[in-house]
Amino acid sequence: MIRKWAITGFGLGLAPVASGTFGSAGACAISLAAWFIVGPTTTVPNMLDAVWVVLLLLWSVACVVWGPWAIAEYANKARKQGDPGAVVADEFAGQWIALIGFAMPTLQQALIVLAMQFFLFRLFDVLKVCPANKLEKLPAGWGILTDDLAAGVYANVVGQLILRFIL
Repeated sequence: MIRKWAITGFGLGLAPVASGTFGSAGACAISLAAWFIVGPTTTVPNMLDAVWVVLLLLWSVACVVWGPWAIAEYANKARKQGDPGAVVADEFAGQWIALIGFAMPTLQQALIVLAMQFFLFRLFDVLKVCPANKLEKLPAGWGILTDDLAAGVYANVVGQLILRFIL
């Protein structure tokens, strides 16, 4: 039961459409809850960065370890070879990479960062900019996970540039 809830992002991956978007939104909701628990952050790195890293590691391990099970379990619902739409643990991990290194001193700033990073992560997850498109060809859980980690890195870099040099 824990395996199913972790892999499907507490059931968000079972949405009939846009399961990846629901997964990313779920990760952002958890992130907002973490912001309220940890409190405003004015420095980088900060306590929220530690939260993102721990969550990222937990969901990454779940994705790799339980990836073969998920592929077998959700094979008839696979969007593409080896990456079932029900699996959103990878979206959780990628979304949390996209959030590392941002100061969020106010609720307004936290909401802006969460919204911007949600949009950027979804954009890069869909575009599959190289090498993300190659990483998804890795076997089992690694292929499910690594393209989303790359999308998270791209989103983080672009988001940092936007906040530091444009806004």
